[in-house]
Amino acid sequence: MKQIYFIMTDTGTILSKIVKHFMKDEYGHVSISLDKGLKQMYSFGRINPYIAFWGGFVQEDTHKGTFRRFTNTKTKILELDIDEKQYLKLRNNIEKFKLNKNKYKFNVIGLFAIYFNKQVKRDNYFYCAEFVKHITENSNINLNLPELIRPENFKELDNSKIIYKGLLREYK
Repeated sequence: MKQIYFIMTDTGTILSKIVKHFMKDEYGHVSISLDKGLKQMYSFGRINPYIAFWGGFVQEDTHKGTFRRFTNTKTKILELDIDEKQYLKLRNNIEKFKLNKNKYKFNVIGLFAIYFNKQVKRDNYFYCAEFVKHITENSNINLNLPELIRPENFKELDNSKIIYKGLLREYK
């Protein structure tokens, strides 16, 4: 068995506050990590920590970039057991994103369409929850997630366990 990690965060940024306000959700962002130390953590988010809508595929770091800028980021981290085959497929799928990251864009329209209970899918455009759902589904990891996906939907995944809840900067 291998483990993967789902990291829900609330940075307290203006965009995060807007998403949380309209959705009435606890968390406004979700990432996936291949390791417990969160060294291999990926999502769709800010490319530049100072520009909210300039986003794309990012390898996130708990001590750099957006998370360094917003030190009071709250988080909930879930651990999920998957088999070796699923893990290798997930890792390979993430590698494809890393190799082609310039062709992927942030799905701003799709993110705001959720508020109106609409889904706007565009080729090579993702927001964080779309990406995490896409990458897990394409790795044969069935999370039973709804079609209209939000970061909040990752909060309580079947067969997962909470390994941490608190400030991201205090996670070890």
